[in-house]
Amino acid sequence: MKDSTSCQAGPNVRTFETQGHNQTVALGHTLGRRLNQGLTLLLFGDLGSGKTAFAQGLARGLAVPASFTVTSPTYTLVNEYPGRIPFYHVDLYRLPKPVDPDEIGLGELFDEAGIVAVEWAGHLHPADRPLCRLELFFSVTGDTTRSIRIIAYGLDISDLLNDTDV
Repeated sequence: MKDSTSCQAGPNVRTFETQGHNQTVALGHTLGRRLNQGLTLLLFGDLGSGKTAFAQGLARGLAVPASFTVTSPTYTLVNEYPGRIPFYHVDLYRLPKPVDPDEIGLGELFDEAGIVAVEWAGHLHPADRPLCRLELFFSVTGDTTRSIRIIAYGLDISDLLNDTDV
């Protein structure tokens, strides 16, 4: 089980502007390279806002082998990938709100030592979100541009995203 006693109070915020798919993937890759312990990332945003592109980069940063195609698990709910740290890619799009994480096994994943990226995290009740987490809000700002606001709860975001530019 993840140690929630090490969570610091208060959120930290950082916003990135990406200029296309490749920069969104690169941001995920950079973050994935810097993660060194289990963490839940909750991804919010409309269709086409960059959530899956970010998750693809995150997987590569976690050293998920290129032989694994990282796709959104819309119909399977969870895709598990081997890497430097196990990566669990979750998609709640097809489930009704609010989703009970324990009913679908998500509560167990939150306690794993892996990285859990949850697309359509708005389907979770706020009380069911782990104390230590990253919340990423993806917004379409143009044909190929995206704004990605990252809020770190219980973590110092500067440790993860220091010197990161896209």
